[in-house]
Amino acid sequence: MAQIAFLGLGNMGGPMAKNLIAAGHTLAVFDLVPEACAALAAEGASVATSALDAVSEADVIISMLPAGKHVASTFLGESGLLAQVPTDTLILDASTIDATTAREVGEAAAKLGIDFMDTPVSGGVAAATAGTLAFMCGGSEPAFERARVILAGMGSAEKIFHAGPAGAGQVAKAANNMLLAIHMIGTCEALAMGEAHGLDPAVLSNIMKASSGNNWSLQVYNPWPDVMEGVPSSNQYRPGFMVDLMVKDLGLACEVAESCDLDNQMGKQAMATFSSHQAQGNGDRDFSSIVEWVKAQH
Repeated sequence: MAQIAFLGLGNMGGPMAKNLIAAGHTLAVFDLVPEACAALAAEGASVATSALDAVSEADVIISMLPAGKHVASTFLGESGLLAQVPTDTLILDASTIDATTAREVGEAAAKLGIDFMDTPVSGGVAAATAGTLAFMCGGSEPAFERARVILAGMGSAEKIFHAGPAGAGQVAKAANNMLLAIHMIGTCEALAMGEAHGLDPAVLSNIMKASSGNNWSLQVYNPWPDVMEGVPSSNQYRPGFMVDLMVKDLGLACEVAESCDLDNQMGKQAMATFSSHQAQGNGDRDFSSIVEWVKAQH
């Protein structure tokens, strides 16, 4: 078992850290929100007074931070953690950020002989709580082999993927969430079209799940209210994966597409659609609430 420093205990980081404790690891945690730290202390974690304090005895550092600027400021520069930790430390950044920053941190770590991987996740709060997250990893093969046993404490072993070198995990995450946004909008349009012509959305969902229109949104995250139990659409679209976060991820996807001169027209349309829904005061609601935006278009 490892001595792990976990930095960032938000909606995703909190349950991820809890699962690591349940897996037998020893955790020191740090977050700017005292209540988040207190919740992990109740699970057996020690609470650090700073990020540097948290990593002082760590074999592994896991970060779950809001954006690339936070990851860069945490790890880079003379006061960054890369300059403070032993070279045998394994660093796993599970944040969803831009690929450029992930590459910069990965390259800086490699120059110091430190194993670093960007390991963004997929599955949302429900999977983080259940310990069934998917991990998309960017870094060296030796770092990936070291990371497997740690990541398995938070996700399914068959869903831990080595995407390529540093930054590759973020590219994979951007591609995945762009596709997720596109098929969620398409699913909402299909259900709205059927319902407008008198079809029961639950019946239509079952038809499409058994047909060529089947997709993840239909299978496990139906956006239509009261069609599926235990999903945000059956609880006023709370909690879940916020519209604000989907807009952020689509922005990252558009940056990745632009960097390789790809005209991702569907991704751009999804970005415009979710941005419009966000602007109407829906930023903190689950992204499947986009069905309301779809139904309002006449």
